[in-house]
Amino acid sequence: MELLTEHRLVSGPVVYGFLRLVRVSEARREALVASLADYSLGHELTLSGIFAERTAGAGAGSASFTGLLDALALPDVYGVLAPALSHLGPRAIAAERGRRIEAVGSRLLLVRRSRSTCPSATSITVTHCHSPEAIRLLETESRGQQ
Repeated sequence: MELLTEHRLVSGPVVYGFLRLVRVSEARREALVASLADYSLGHELTLSGIFAERTAGAGAGSASFTGLLDALALPDVYGVLAPALSHLGPRAIAAERGRRIEAVGSRLLLVRRSRSTCPSATSITVTHCHSPEAIRLLETESRGQQ
């Protein structure tokens, strides 16, 4: 008789982490990496790697983000895991990166949700750990709220 699925080593959906580590201490970096690993384990995801951006002036097409997009093109990759939306960069860059992640068919998973009740100006679909359903962030710029 074969083992039940719950008793087999089965890998979960593959995700890649993305961290923005500009002027961050080693202890903070370790805590952020641990938060991605804990989230992955708790949600039965396979964290296959973490891409880190360390320069403040990096645009939407930085080397680390381009590497992430290359990894997302691999077969059977589910999405990107980040501690918060701010790890994708400032609002305009985060919005563009979110669109690029969505354009390749991947999901953006956030360990913690935004504190604001009206999220930043993006149109990406984001799944939060405290909210099992996906939410559509509003494009506040198009509504004149700049």
